[in-house]
Amino acid sequence: MTTDDQPLPHPTRRNVVWLSIQFSLRLVFAIWLRYRARSTGNLPPEGGGLVLVNHQSFLDPMLVGLPLRRPISYLARDNLFRVPVIGWILRKTYVMPINRDAASTASIRNALKRMEHGFLVGLFPEGTRTDDGQVGEFKPGFISLIRRAKVPVYPVGIAGAHDALPRGGFRLFPPPVRVVFGEPLSEEHLAELRAKGREDELIEYARAAVVACQLEAQQWRDGTE
Repeated sequence: MTTDDQPLPHPTRRNVVWLSIQFSLRLVFAIWLRYRARSTGNLPPEGGGLVLVNHQSFLDPMLVGLPLRRPISYLARDNLFRVPVIGWILRKTYVMPINRDAASTASIRNALKRMEHGFLVGLFPEGTRTDDGQVGEFKPGFISLIRRAKVPVYPVGIAGAHDALPRGGFRLFPPPVRVVFGEPLSEEHLAELRAKGREDELIEYARAAVVACQLEAQQWRDGTE
């Protein structure tokens, strides 16, 4: 893991591990999950940002990163780093540890540092995977990043991953999966909510944007849009 005294990697260049995983999964997901993503152009080719994603499955970080030409530095719960092999992969793919129950000062500082360096930092504000495929309530921990980071905030919605690999499941099922990358949240509205200290409204504003992306992804998946 990168510490405060270690140089950060290049924020827009994928390393060998990231590229290898991306190359290996691209064909598998396209065939097995009929994976599709749209509006990736809403994420810029360079510059820092905070990416908020609904959490349906362990597949989610890969599903969001798969169509991109730059890496996303995710925040993931710290106990995953102690799992053999998985911990190594997390470290090699720019993932930062965070305590799910209490976002530590070090985790927030590291995330801010990466965004200032030009990274896209990915976060699942629900804090855990959904039980039913719907977007759950957002935990307030991510608000510290929105308050302090002067970077765009991008919502992303996933549909179908819950059916492909549900919470507690070990078999990868083949339902279609769709991912929608939304437009950045309004900087003007975010600034207004920050200035007035309206954290509840800030949480709901961010959640509504993610829900809209997830609904679009679900309608695309169902062919009802």
